[in-house]
Amino acid sequence: MNDIHRPAGIQGPQPSRLRPEVLAFIDAHRRLGDRCAAIDPLLLSRPADLAALAPQAFGLHPSDWLNAAGAPLWSARTVADLDRCLKSIYCGTLALDASAVRDDERREWLYQRMESAPPTPQGHQERLALLEHLIRAQTWEEHVALHFPHGKRFSLEGCEALIPLLHAVCESAAGHGAERILMGMPHRGRVNVMINLLGLPPAQVLDFFDAQSPHPERHTDLVYHLGGERMLETPQGRVHLTLAHNPSHLQSVHPVLLGMARAQQDALGPSGSTRVLPLMLHGDAAFAGQGVVMESLMLGGKPGYRVGGTVHVIINNQVGFTEPNPMCRWPPQACTDVTRMVDAPVLRVNADDPEQALRAAQIAIEWRARFHSDVVIDLIGYRRLGHSESDVPALTRPRIHALTQRHSSVADRYAARLKAEGIAAGEDMDSHIARRRWKAHQAFSDPLLPDWQPPAPVPNAAMSAPPVSADLLRGLVATMTRLPEGFQPHVIVQTLIEHWHRAVSADDEAPNADWALCEALACATLLSEGVPIRISGMDVRRGTFLHRQAVWVSQDESQPPQEVVPLQQLGDGAAPFEIYNSPLSEEAVLGFEYGYSVQRPEGLTVWEAQFGDFVNGAQVFLDQYISSGEDKWGYRSALALLLPHGHEGVGPDHSSAYLSRFLLLCGGDNLRVAMPSTAAQWFHLLRQQGRSPHRKPLVVMTPKATLYQTKASHASLAQLVHGRFEPVLDDARVENAAQVERLLLCSGKIFHDLDAARQAVTRADLAVLRLECLYPFPSEALAGVLARYPSAVELTWVQEEHRNQGAWSFVREQLEPLLPPRVRLRCVARPTTASGATSSHAVHRQEQAALVAQALGESGY
Repeated sequence: MNDIHRPAGIQGPQPSRLRPEVLAFIDAHRRLGDRCAAIDPLLLSRPADLAALAPQAFGLHPSDWLNAAGAPLWSARTVADLDRCLKSIYCGTLALDASAVRDDERREWLYQRMESAPPTPQGHQERLALLEHLIRAQTWEEHVALHFPHGKRFSLEGCEALIPLLHAVCESAAGHGAERILMGMPHRGRVNVMINLLGLPPAQVLDFFDAQSPHPERHTDLVYHLGGERMLETPQGRVHLTLAHNPSHLQSVHPVLLGMARAQQDALGPSGSTRVLPLMLHGDAAFAGQGVVMESLMLGGKPGYRVGGTVHVIINNQVGFTEPNPMCRWPPQACTDVTRMVDAPVLRVNADDPEQALRAAQIAIEWRARFHSDVVIDLIGYRRLGHSESDVPALTRPRIHALTQRHSSVADRYAARLKAEGIAAGEDMDSHIARRRWKAHQAFSDPLLPDWQPPAPVPNAAMSAPPVSADLLRGLVATMTRLPEGFQPHVIVQTLIEHWHRAVSADDEAPNADWALCEALACATLLSEGVPIRISGMDVRRGTFLHRQAVWVSQDESQPPQEVVPLQQLGDGAAPFEIYNSPLSEEAVLGFEYGYSVQRPEGLTVWEAQFGDFVNGAQVFLDQYISSGEDKWGYRSALALLLPHGHEGVGPDHSSAYLSRFLLLCGGDNLRVAMPSTAAQWFHLLRQQGRSPHRKPLVVMTPKATLYQTKASHASLAQLVHGRFEPVLDDARVENAAQVERLLLCSGKIFHDLDAARQAVTRADLAVLRLECLYPFPSEALAGVLARYPSAVELTWVQEEHRNQGAWSFVREQLEPLLPPRVRLRCVARPTTASGATSSHAVHRQEQAALVAQALGESGY
């Protein structure tokens, strides 16, 4: 490296070349300066000296001239001058860690920004405004502690500089074209941010701390889980600021935030990534320790998940819960090391120097605007109190706790600094500070609560989508299967195209439409009606079981790869269709899609698991967001989860989507859980999910290979045109319902096994019914079907899942009130198990045959 960048504003000629040892000296500060920087307020992790960066270590003497001509570098003529300059730039209270940035151009840009004149507040008013932010942040913590000494608020004390830093991020982002900022953060400092950034009414927030609050109906969740919105006025323009709600799983909101940002960006078009900024706050220990962080970072570089870069701010207390965070003891490690996977630069700033925090915010926003990639601000402070205010940190960290108690606050330190510089706004600084504290306490004591009305219940609107015509479906098939000149489809795709044309041109009553065609037609009709669709998951473009083929790739090896997406060929009037193969992840991807669905309520957002049991890796999002987000926070989502489910002799891992777990989460009309048994039902269910104004997440136990290939499950054109989704399907083979004494009730593919076995014998006393929707439980529809069988004396629930899995425990409670006393209720299922399905095809066939025989009343299981 021969060329050295001179900071802006420095006068004098620019030296073009320096001696190799001088260049090595400069380069060492750029690469290693952060390891020797004064960025720890408590001096817990700073090396004892800077010997590694001393001039003598590079064969230089402090009195040496920099070059023969004596040309200045940043006004430095001697090595001693250069040493002081480099130490102030790279070893001060703001340090740069660019060791993860592998691109030379990007590293050089960072060095130039660090070596430029620092844009810290220049005027008295700007610096007093910064002090005002610090005073309000500190006074809020004091105010809550005074009135609610036992309230759990996850105090920001020790990192109060976060408040002016976030204001600076918002202002700088507005100056670079951002109109919306979506922010996620864990507990630490959240309540302070709600007051001093979002501007929530203090009385509304304090009401959560009052154990005798007369407004319990307002408390849908803990105060440090809640979010809010504000139109924030900054000197650079207005930005709409949203703080996303999140549960106690600290970093789980990270992918949700990314999904929300991507949805808003997509809605705004090509400029969306400039106009919408994701801003994610983290705790130091959680950032280093929780795997969802790494998954979310990885998503940012993948098509379909990019958001133009996320600005990360780490509230670094240098402690995780009650123990010191080992990843924060650097060198050589830091809690930010996980960002190396995305080449993100890290700006480490001492939380006791708020002016440098503002500079870090500006550099971070400029990086994101220029390179559209992630950047990290590591705000290194301390935690004055325990994990929560009722903890006793001295029990586990006596020395560090003693240090924090003796350490003066950043507001007091900055006030002393301004006082020493003679900045008092025309009055004594002590009086100024006292007055500002008094005004803050007065503002926080405002007793008025804002008007509040509970969310109005959404009426349970009609769930059926509008009908479609046969001509429309034929036209859609013709449009979807149009191939460009020279395109060579794979033989499987060519066969599929021919099958699709036959299916819509043949006899309306013939079951020629398989599951792939019915899904494609459901999506095509929704798109033509203006409903945007996004599908993601592992291998969704073709489908794990080759059951979708949503993207066709030309087989001509002599030409560059050419793709055709049938559902993107519907014309200019159609809504957008997107389908992405996700990375090998369930947790972050499902969180992303949930966030996307919340911000795109008019669309159909679909996540498909490669196998249904893979959803286990995303259990946090099932429990804390998808099933409960509307009840806790008012988040409306129509996310559809497609979970391949069914016993086929392939072992315990890929057989069950654990239907029983989802049914345990059902309550208060929060979910839709379905297990369709035919392609026609799948067609109507998808259309219903896309068109219903009653927006709820949908969980579908979808087929695997066996059911996809079962001809009896395929649909006729008439069923698509004239049918609708039926939560209960009666037995179409029963000729005389009065003769039926035994009823079998089941869901999913087991019906086709029962139906095939029933046809082999004459059983006029038997009817096989299907429960297609499990929640909300269709009690009225099922009661109507049961009423057709006045002679029934037994109802048997049949499931291929083991007795302790599947739907039996749930449906038993729903069925018992519906049955008259004369009808006995029983269950046929595999025996209880700890692991799950067998991995032997032979054993599976034996078990399935025995189960069907037992259900039909033949040989026992």
